[in-house]
Parts: sequence; structure tokens; C-alpha cells
Amino acid sequence: MRRRDFITLLAGAAAWPNSVAAQPRARRALIAMLVAGTSDGYSDRVQAFKRGLQKLGYLEGRDLDIVERYSDGDPAQLPALARELVKLNPDVIVATSTSTALAAKQATTVVPIVSAILTDPVGQGLAASEARPGGNVTGIQFTLKGLTGKQLELAREVIPQTSSVGLLVHMKNASNPPQRRDAEAAASASGIRLVPVDVDLSDQLGTAFQAFVRERVEWVIVLGDSLFVSERDQIAALAISMRLPTINADRESVAAGGLMSYGIDNVANHERAAYYVDKILKGAKAGDLPIEFPTKLLLSINLKTARTLGLTMPPMLLARADEVIE
Repeated sequence: MRRRDFITLLAGAAAWPNSVAAQPRARRALIAMLVAGTSDGYSDRVQAFKRGLQKLGYLEGRDLDIVERYSDGDPAQLPALARELVKLNPDVIVATSTSTALAAKQATTVVPIVSAILTDPVGQGLAASEARPGGNVTGIQFTLKGLTGKQLELAREVIPQTSSVGLLVHMKNASNPPQRRDAEAAASASGIRLVPVDVDLSDQLGTAFQAFVRERVEWVIVLGDSLFVSERDQIAALAISMRLPTINADRESVAAGGLMSYGIDNVANHERAAYYVDKILKGAKAGDLPIEFPTKLLLSINLKTARTLGLTMPPMLLARADEVIE
């Protein structure tokens, strides 16, 4: 070996440690969460998602970082919050509702989006089909066809003469129009008069329940909505004060004092969303991951509320309940 070549080789070898040291460490994955409600109202669902990640071996702060943005139940805030998250260049965006998925989709067609709650994703333009979404959005369905019809059947089990039912809706939330159409079809098939009342803000809830009282409804169905989840304590208090039994879409509302719920286990949906994030972090494309349908519906009953309203819950209904709150 010539002396010049040997010196060059030594110089290169001496530089290796510095070159290696100069290499940036691979950054931790960044997960962005876009939440349609308040931090308090959605804490159980956010923690369920993080628990799902932990079960899959991910530790926040070690394997990945999570940033959260909350719209506090105001859909108008979602587009700006979505754009803010996209600027952080996350590996995955986790949306907690159809409205947040839509806002995220409008902000990016590149970053994968996993929604823990999807209502009519094909009709909303979020996916080409449930089996092969095709774009950058996937996740888990929130509603099943005929769910409202079953809620009406449950209402008649408790009050057989039920003929008029109120419907609390938030039409600015993209998930509510499909739910409302399902409710209208179910009510028509059951011969029940449906009284929809639309609210946009929490301070309109009192007026909505006064309208239900004027219309002499026997029940109120509370649709699945971020505003209603965040304001579940107020809704339960209003319903009890006006002696109106409610059927909710989520069990959290029953724990807050609502009479009954029958619907998807939203906490379980958020934990399941971690499965999709894991697949995407390992290289899968969101558009190749099929949208899942929930396999279990939960029936929850608050017996304390039933006693306050002077209602006797049928023993057979209590026997079928997944949860009875005393």
C-alpha cells in the first residue's frame, strides 16, 4: 500500500466516530389526536386509546409522542385545529368522530387518518368502500343500521304506551344527519311521532328540553354527538328535572344520570383504534385496512334515575343489561 493511500485510510477511519455521532437519532413516531369534545368529556376515550397502544408495546415518551387538540364541541374549530396538527408532520392522525375525520381529511390527503368513530364513511366521502377504503382514512364504524329502531323497542318495553319521542340532534355534526334519517325511518315504521330538536351550543339545551315538554313526548333519544357527550351532566340534569327519560348512544351518559343507553362501546372503539395505528406505523397503508363494524352493543341502565322518574324497569330488561347502575 502506498504511503499516501495509507494516510488517507487513517484519516477516514479517524473521521468515522465523528460521522456516526453526527447522524441524527431516529425520531419517535408522532401521533396527533383531533378530539371533537372537551378534555374532561373525552378523557375516558383518549385514555382507552393510549391503553390500547400500551397493550401493543408502545410507551408514550419512549416509543412515540402524542399531541391532542380539542374543539370543545364546536365543529367550527375543527378545520383550523386539523391544519395545525398537519403542520406538525405526524405519522398518524387519530380522529375521535366523523366530523374530526372529515376535518383531518380536508387538511391532508397524505397523512394516514384513523377514526375511532365513523358514521356512513362511504356516504361522507371518506372511503371508497368499507372493505377497501382506498384513501388515507380508515377506522371503526359507530352506528349500525336499525340501531334507533331497537332503542324505540326498548322505550316501549319500559313505557308500552309510548307514542311520541323527542330526538336531540346536532345537525352541524356530520354524523347526525345519517342518524336522524335512521331515527325517522324507525319511528315511521313503529307508528311513533318523532319530534327532532336541533341544537348548536350547550346553552340551547335547556330550550330544547322545554320544547320536548311542550310537545308532550314520553322519551328523548339523544343521538351520538361530541357536544352531547361533553354536556352529558347537563343533559341528564335537565331530563330528570323535566321528568323525561332518555335513551343515549353512549354508556358515559348513563353514568352521568341518563336513564338508559343502547349502542356501541365507544371506549372499546378508541382502544381498538390503537390496532390501526400499530399497523400503519409498521408500514401498512390506511386505505388497505378495512373499516371494521362493531361486534357488540351495550345496554346500560341507571336504576337510581329510574326511581327518581317513578319508572319500574322490567325484570327481563334488567337481566339483559350489560351494566346496571344502582
